[in-house]
Amino acid sequence: MKFKVNGEDYRTERKTIAGLLEELNIIPERVAVEVNLKVMKRADFKDYRLNEGDSVEIVYFVGGGQY
Repeated sequence: MKFKVNGEDYRTERKTIAGLLEELNIIPERVAVEVNLKVMKRADFKDYRLNEGDSVEIVYFVGGGQY
């Protein structure tokens, strides 16, 4: 299956968001995921099925800094 991940072409046999994150070695609790401009609930990562041509954005949470 082919789709975009953060604007780059990506190919995988993984069918779910959880599977994709596992393949990419990404800890689900540390990211937000958007599929086709819809922010996904973390509870849905295991069940949401990705489709050919989807656009997936994975955003990392970053903390720190000073005022």
